[in-house]
Amino acid sequence: MATTMEELLEGLNLDLAAEFQAVITYRVFASLATGPYRSEVRDFFESEIPDELSHAQFLADKIVALGGTPTTEPLPVELTRDNREMFEIALKAETEAIARYEERVAQAEELNLTGLKVRLEDLIVDETGHKEEIERRLHNWKE
Repeated sequence: MATTMEELLEGLNLDLAAEFQAVITYRVFASLATGPYRSEVRDFFESEIPDELSHAQFLADKIVALGGTPTTEPLPVELTRDNREMFEIALKAETEAIARYEERVAQAEELNLTGLKVRLEDLIVDETGHKEEIERRLHNWKE
């Protein structure tokens, strides 16, 4: 079954809700970080926020350009006060973002939206970099 513009817009709004979730999550995680590596944890999460905001901006603008209305609701935010769990939650979110963007790339390609496909691939590159950095931080984590 062929992808419709409505399905693409629904998917892009899901992606936008996830980017809003990431901004909120990372802002709160930066504030909740504790312990001897508090500064490093805080700096990491704060440094991720501008990328997630730029993704949200792109998605909102593209949704409007395609005739849709951007969502204003984030996906549910999962919180913890444990630094390791913060990274595990972030890793899961980045992994899910990559999968969603890969699906969106296929939809954009099916609808012959080459510019959108290329920009979504750029988002995959960003999210993959975030995922790999989080994996490195979790590697050999000692409690």
